[in-house]
Amino acid sequence: MSGDRRLQVQRRIPASPEQIFSLLSDPARHTELDGAGMLRGLESGAIVTGTGQAFVMNMNQDGLGDYQMRSEVVVFERNRHIAWAPAIHPPGALEHVIGPLDPSGHRFEWRLEPTPDGHTLVTHIYDWSGVTDADALPLYPRVSEEQLADTLDNLETATRSAT
Repeated sequence: MSGDRRLQVQRRIPASPEQIFSLLSDPARHTELDGAGMLRGLESGAIVTGTGQAFVMNMNQDGLGDYQMRSEVVVFERNRHIAWAPAIHPPGALEHVIGPLDPSGHRFEWRLEPTPDGHTLVTHIYDWSGVTDADALPLYPRVSEEQLADTLDNLETATRSAT
């Protein structure tokens, strides 16, 4: 399901919300979940325990090359809801490629709803409605609905190997 400046995918995964949240709250595990193939590894950060925490990921994308993103946790409800807002790290580091644009204002969000059978309905959202630089908007979306769905595939696989 897509919105104007938001993509959303949903799937029932045969794992508990606790198992899934454990993977999502550990930035070191994000490379194995990444359906877009951009993440190269955790540069700094630790298991997320609340809002305001941040982690830095090493990244690579066609047209951008190697770079880093610092993600600040903006929603944290243990075993139910987590979201982070990435920003180029350090600020301005990609100016030589994208110019003086401010591409901040997007976020990745995960909502977890337990199902009666002990599984979890997972909603994965990519939202760039907070991007305020009109010149940066043509850069979005940076991931596709298919890549979000691939991330759910990877998440399901990771939950099987974690049990």
